[in-house]
Amino acid sequence: MRAVIAGPLPEIAHRFSKFLQNTTPHQALVIFTRECTGRPRKVAGSPRIVERVTLDELDAVKQSVTIGGVFDGDAVIAGIRRKVWAVRDNSDSLLVLVPRNSEHDTPKPARLSAMFGIVATSIQQQVAQASPDYLAESRAASSERARTITELTELHEATLASILGTLRSNDLDDRRSRITASETASAALIALRSAGTADRALSEEAVTTAFARLQGELRPLLRHQDVTVDYVEPPADGRALPGEIAHAARAMVRAIVLAFADQTVLTRLRIAWDCDGSNVLIEVRDQGAGKIDRHALTRQLSGRMSTLRGHIDVESIDGWGSRVALTIPLDPPAARPGEQLLSTLNPRELEVLAHLAVGKRNKAIAAELGISESTIKFHVAAVLKKLAVANRGEAGAIGIQAGIMAHETPRPA
Repeated sequence: MRAVIAGPLPEIAHRFSKFLQNTTPHQALVIFTRECTGRPRKVAGSPRIVERVTLDELDAVKQSVTIGGVFDGDAVIAGIRRKVWAVRDNSDSLLVLVPRNSEHDTPKPARLSAMFGIVATSIQQQVAQASPDYLAESRAASSERARTITELTELHEATLASILGTLRSNDLDDRRSRITASETASAALIALRSAGTADRALSEEAVTTAFARLQGELRPLLRHQDVTVDYVEPPADGRALPGEIAHAARAMVRAIVLAFADQTVLTRLRIAWDCDGSNVLIEVRDQGAGKIDRHALTRQLSGRMSTLRGHIDVESIDGWGSRVALTIPLDPPAARPGEQLLSTLNPRELEVLAHLAVGKRNKAIAAELGISESTIKFHVAAVLKKLAVANRGEAGAIGIQAGIMAHETPRPA
């Protein structure tokens, strides 16, 4: 289980699937979690299943399982009714397994629930930490998903509107068939428009909801601090936050609050969020001794801020207090040459790109990732081809621009 939860988040389904195969043979595994706004499905196994399973199908399975329960029965997955095993964790994450043989007995419910509980908790923690790698991957996925939905919606709206216009024409015969076809097209148009609404529900948080979650996350951190906290809520009609922005904002505010709490004297904190239409604006200030370590805090936050192309301003004056202000853009930047191709890289290729961005050679990357140097050469070649660049330096530049950079692993003394 340590190996399952220790690696990169995008590949956690593959590692969990490998772990379960001996005791729970299956042809497909799907983890459905609303924690990951960029990619709520994490899949492993047969492409004909995992590439076709829909969010609506997973939602239907979820409704068949009580929280903390296990389901053994038939459900529609990838358009076909199949035997499935499903576990709904207390975190509301869902695990769906399609067994290799429909005659297989259900795995021990307590064991499967416990193992998935560890995986679901790990996903929650990794998302809450909002590492730069997670943010870059999530933002790339969100941008690609938004672009695809927009294109499909425009295409299908135009097609359905044209059909409706034709069917409503008084020049056509067979009134009953026109009415039936018109009702069908109208229902399809409504369903299409609701698909965008459902996607936004998965990928965005209302700014007031994000702020309320922040307050809940800060209470345990300040439970033993004798400090008064003033919360200045964002406007109720403020623009919704993309999921990766909401996670990053909360993670950074937690880091800031911990830095303030490290001071010997802290009596009052003011935490304010606002939106100007294009950015979420965050300010944390105290009435303290002005003794926070500005440089350490800036270094701690810079990875996330660089990935999101945000701005940080830290002020600390002895005897007067400290102030940290964050400005985080809500929209991803216009794609630069090559950046739109990042979504074509698989998780391992993204890892390799992160190391190329800091100038590492193949031997060092192989040692860091625990795989052979020849495998690294294969991945580097794939990265260069997918990004349409001629050399490692150009690929690394794209990684740097996108905020995808590996962190140096401290060497033991």
